[in-house]
Amino acid sequence: MSKDPYKIKQTLQSGDKQLDYYSLKRLSENHPEVEKLPFSIRILLENALRNFDDFAITKEHIQTLLNWKPEASEKDIPYKPARVLMQDFTGVPAVVDIASLRAEVARKGKKSR
Repeated sequence: MSKDPYKIKQTLQSGDKQLDYYSLKRLSENHPEVEKLPFSIRILLENALRNFDDFAITKEHIQTLLNWKPEASEKDIPYKPARVLMQDFTGVPAVVDIASLRAEVARKGKKSR
């Protein structure tokens, strides 16, 4: 099975490098519903197309994203982040967030575990 089942993989020349990407504009030629998707869902769709392997991410996953509706659904939406970004590489913001959550739990009279 092709890693590009919708035949939308494009190449961008940047200096002496060639970079591959999956064109949502090209996908929208056969799937005009792409243009109406919220930006955040388009990001998930591009991620699914880029990581398609017909095992962890299948055509059914892509169809779920193409047919996205704002109502709740039982369908899975795959996401394979390339990296996680935080405002500070030291981890301090995460510790502060956890501490503030514990403080709020205490203010509400609950026990934190």
